[in-house]
Amino acid sequence: MPRCVSLFTGAGGLDVGLTEAGFKVVFSTDIEPLCKETYQRPQNFGTNAVFHLGNISDVSRELIERTTNESMDGLDLLAGGPPCPPYSKSRFYRKDKPRGINDPVGDETLRGYLRLLEELQPRAFLFENVAGFAYKVHPEGFEWLYMTAERLGYEISFKVLNAADYGVPQIRQRFIMVGIKGRKFVFPPPTHMDPRKLDGNLSEDNLSVWRTAGDVLCDLDTEDNASDDGHFAGGKYNDLLKSIPPGDNYLFFTAKRGHPNPVFKWRSRYWSFLLKLSPEMPSWTIQARRSNNMGPFHWRSRILRIEEVKRLQTFPDAWFLAGTVEEQWRQVGNAVPPRLAKHLGRAILRQIEAGPS
Repeated sequence: MPRCVSLFTGAGGLDVGLTEAGFKVVFSTDIEPLCKETYQRPQNFGTNAVFHLGNISDVSRELIERTTNESMDGLDLLAGGPPCPPYSKSRFYRKDKPRGINDPVGDETLRGYLRLLEELQPRAFLFENVAGFAYKVHPEGFEWLYMTAERLGYEISFKVLNAADYGVPQIRQRFIMVGIKGRKFVFPPPTHMDPRKLDGNLSEDNLSVWRTAGDVLCDLDTEDNASDDGHFAGGKYNDLLKSIPPGDNYLFFTAKRGHPNPVFKWRSRYWSFLLKLSPEMPSWTIQARRSNNMGPFHWRSRILRIEEVKRLQTFPDAWFLAGTVEEQWRQVGNAVPPRLAKHLGRAILRQIEAGPS
């Protein structure tokens, strides 16, 4: 079975998808103890799964081979996404925080990924991050990754993908770079499309329309499970939140939108402030932080439940998450949607098995 080493594993979203695609994840690692507890849970990857708890700077080929008791010669895939905050949109507003590899964490984690890529020399690599990784305002990280991979002999492809185009009920833009030795990776074609782009009744490629939040959440929000206990949203703006239509945010209460009694100035808050899901559309990006005023919130004007967040990220319903509600949310919010990872994994596996082009 094709083997994969997983870095910055987190709650295991990338690993779930790659496993479903046909890879065997032989080694995973993360610095967060709760992620190890999550990963090795019996109903997840199990107690025998090899999960190294520690800093990426301490992970080496020698440690991987010693821990797994097998040679990494001929490794098929190295996969992972270094922590994304140094490349996120929030860094444009947080002028007190460094961006890209000028952030010590950004430098250390990308350096660790590239060092292991060189030590392991897998047949292919998969690198994932926020769309902002490729922004020109901080090009150093992208250029470092590209030039290192090119020097090591990889044919490189990169793209910003929308998870909703691959059946994930969430609009989530992610930067993906894939390198294969001897073959240029071709990204898998989308399986779904924005219904607003339909011309007539069918798309040219007969794609399904985006899966919506309503598609995947409605059975979790029955009358028997409609309590808002522990999920109060909006804080002092709770009454305003209740008046915001599904699919809208705080801008509903601005003069520019024609509200007779405006409460907020135009674009005076983060876009996700008092943001509510529409059951007719995919969710917006699930963030890593659970908040009572930053959405997306349920269209019933409450904070989403963990079971719902897992659905929006396409984790299995039975997937165990360790820690408090906030810690569980952070693990899910930081994860790669398994369904997107599965599509990428299948395409990578098919192309490395085809050999050099």
